Parts: sequence; C-alpha cells; structure tokens
Amino acid sequence: MKTQFSKYIRRVVVVAVVAMFGIVSSAIPAVFAAAGNALTVSPMVQNVILNPGESQKVSFRVSNPAEAMHDMAYELSVEPFYTSEQNELVYQAEGDMSDITNWVSFDVPTEGKIEPNSVEEIVLTINVPESAPAGGQYFSVMVTEKNEEDNADDSSSSTGDTRGTSIKETWRMAHLIYAEVTGDVTRQGEVIDANVSSFLLSGAIKGTSSVKNTGNVHGDAKYTLRVFPLFSDEEVYTNEEDPATKTILPNRTVYEELAWDETPAIGIFNVVYTVEFEGAKAEVSKMVIVCPLWLLFLIIFAIVALIIWIVMRVKSGPKRRRSSED
Repeated sequence: MKTQFSKYIRRVVVVAVVAMFGIVSSAIPAVFAAAGNALTVSPMVQNVILNPGESQKVSFRVSNPAEAMHDMAYELSVEPFYTSEQNELVYQAEGDMSDITNWVSFDVPTEGKIEPNSVEEIVLTINVPESAPAGGQYFSVMVTEKNEEDNADDSSSSTGDTRGTSIKETWRMAHLIYAEVTGDVTRQGEVIDANVSSFLLSGAIKGTSSVKNTGNVHGDAKYTLRVFPLFSDEEVYTNEEDPATKTILPNRTVYEELAWDETPAIGIFNVVYTVEFEGAKAEVSKMVIVCPLWLLFLIIFAIVALIIWIVMRVKSGPKRRRSSED
C-alpha cells in the first residue's frame, strides 16, 4: 500500500514538473518577442537652428524591427518637455520655452502602420513667427505604438465587423528637438558646486557637481575625471579624450556624478575633477583614501593596542629600575 502511494506521488510530481516546464518554455519566447518588437526612433535627438519668419523642415525615422512578425500601428503627437535637477526628462510640461509646440505641423499622416523590417520617414515643418523670441525652444515628437485588440466573437470577425476591436497603447518613444531661435542669444552659466570625497569606505571614486544655465539657450556641460596613484604621475583612469557631457536647458540647475567604476577596494589616489560650462570652469584636486570598513577597524585596533603597550611599558619602567637598585 505504501509502495503504491509513493508511486502515485512520484507520478504527480513528474506531471507537475513537465507542466511547469511547458508553461515556462512557452512564455520565454513571448517575453523576448515582446521586448524585441517595439518600434525604434532614429535619431533620438536633433539640434535645430531656426530663423524668425522662416519655415524649416525636420525629419527622423521610425523603424519596425526585423524580428516583428506583423505590422506596427503608430500615432504621432507633439509634447513640450524640460529636464529635472537630475537631468531626467519630464514630458507634457509647458514652460517659457515651449511656444514651439504651436509652430509645428506634420507633413505626413499622424497615424499609420509600418510593415516588418521597414522604415518610415517622419517629416514635419516648423513655421517660426516673426515675433519668435531669441533663444531656446524645446519639444518632443512622441511616437506611440498601438496594437489592435480583437474583443469580438468569431462570427463578427469572420464577417469583417470591427465593432469589437479596440486600440491599446503599448509603447512610446520620443524624438527630442533642441531648437535655437537666432537673435539676441545669451550663452552663460556657472558651476555652483564641485566636490570629490576625501575618504571612501567602499564604492567608486567620483566627482559631483551642480551646474546652472543662466543663459537663454541650451548648452553642453563637460565633465572630466583623472585619477593618479599617490606617488606617480601616470594616470590609472581618465576620460579626457571622451569627456562626459550633459545638455542643460536654460534656467535649470543640474546635478551630475562622474565615477571611476573600477576603483579598487584599497588605495590612496590623487584625483582631479573638472567641470566646464559656457566659459565657467571649476577644478577640484584631492587626495582620496579608499579603505574598507574591516581594514579601518583593524587599523584602529592596532593603534589602540600600540597605545596600551606603550602605556604599560611606561608604567612598568620605574618599578624595574627600583628593583635593580635594591
């Protein structure tokens, strides 16, 4: 009886494992297909120079990847954007420099479909009024991917009735336009703060800074980090040939970090961190000690032990001299 029961249990377990494997194996391709089937936008960012009273065309591409097995439906829209202090994009937020959203018209239909492994060129026209203020103007063209969901029964679908079909938004991509209207353009800024931590228990050596754009047009801040061993002029890390850059919008203060990701767990280094923006420059040079917590405790223990040993030696010294005199 016990043997039959154990066999029954084993069969149940085997069936359950096989069923789970089938579910997982069927779900994995679906997950990867969903990840690879999203529309792509190229390029992601454009810089445009505009003249008051003139029109200018702008274009970019929307692609349906080769992995997709069906047409991709999309819709185009225009939205303003700005950046937060962490340089994160915030959409659907009008500001002083989002008038350009009223100057844009599409030269192509705002809705369409793209076949697999195909590319559509999106063309729009920016009609700049004579009264356009000089300086920056910013907007994004949002490409919203939409899939059709058939909620109808088989009879309605077979007769071509689409009353049961709904549209579901599945993905959004933004093409960012950084526009500059010519005229009285002011490019200026300031580096509010730049710093490098002198002591690290763990993590990467990094420089941190806050940069403010006090002009009326966007600009690129440049960040460089150089790391030297304590007694050497040979760099162990530098990004001077390819500095990190961040585009900062007018009237924005942006915080940024630049790190040496391969910082060793123990070491003493000389670090030089430089930030430049629209003629303003800040440079910080510091000696940085990287010491893990366990080593710090070990050093403290050794120092305390040495102090105790010295105190004990001092206290025992006079006794030994007195005993020798006796």
